[in-house]
Amino acid sequence: MEEALNHTVDPACLQEPPLAVEVIKELDAYGICLYAMLTFMSSLSLLLYLEQCVYVYRKLPYPKKTTIIWINGAAPVIATMSCFGMWIPRAVMFTDMTSNCYFAVVVYKVLVLMIEELGGSKAFLQRYSGEPFKISTGPCCCCCRPCLPLVPMSRRMLFLMKLGTLQYAILKTVLSVLSIILWTNGNFDLSDLEITGAAIWINPFIGVLTITSLWPVAIMFMHTCSRLRSLKMIPKYAMYQIVLILSQLQTSIINILALDGTIACAPPFSSTARASMLSQQLMILEMFLITLFTRFLYRRTYDPLPDDTPEEHDYQDMTIRTHMKVNS
Repeated sequence: MEEALNHTVDPACLQEPPLAVEVIKELDAYGICLYAMLTFMSSLSLLLYLEQCVYVYRKLPYPKKTTIIWINGAAPVIATMSCFGMWIPRAVMFTDMTSNCYFAVVVYKVLVLMIEELGGSKAFLQRYSGEPFKISTGPCCCCCRPCLPLVPMSRRMLFLMKLGTLQYAILKTVLSVLSIILWTNGNFDLSDLEITGAAIWINPFIGVLTITSLWPVAIMFMHTCSRLRSLKMIPKYAMYQIVLILSQLQTSIINILALDGTIACAPPFSSTARASMLSQQLMILEMFLITLFTRFLYRRTYDPLPDDTPEEHDYQDMTIRTHMKVNS
């Protein structure tokens, strides 16, 4: 029985991803149209981003413009790297890690953007110094609301929030370089789930770093979204969350389906290589649509924020009293 099963397996299903020349040779008319359309989408995303960079650089002051340029580049960079990974399947390890490292910086920049929209760190502390901040938010502590106290905002608290997001940008890059080094030596393989494999140790640690970095951003957004509503911060934050889900969660789900055998082998692509190809193609389409939407969100300058109104103070006081009653 085992011999019969071994004879039914195509040898290409057990090989490494094909070369770019082999991919081009296997394309039919439908494949050529699909690859051409997706390449056009990724190229257009990159061109729109470059044009947006010129606009932001001319219209906005420093340092807000550099922060917005970084955030705007999330979808175009991921789309461009996905296009390279689609055409060159053996480079997926490098393209995915480049996209993930860039997005790790974007997570930090989203926190910085909310602070910059409020006038910078000094102005932020003048507005919020001593004000209690609720830290029972996702993705870490959304279920711990009765247990966690309100934490007053201070210079030290703001520093810890920045450090919580900055550590992900730094350590993610370091671990990505380490993974590539181990991969070239044959020690890093995403399909190797043995306890002796490097992937089973590095990837969960990266997951912990990711969750830790998202927590300060969620805390900051919860306390500033009402004040920044006129600056379209809610849809901006929603786009950031969508890019996070699509680039991290969606890719992980597709890879798990490939390892489980749900995504079948299609020579010259093995099951894992085909899953990577499908992930890259989906990513290009999704990031192209996100690029178009975020272009309109950041395509304007804004007036300075008005001072606090009595209604805002009443609402904040009511929220704090409600939380204190729940804790008691």
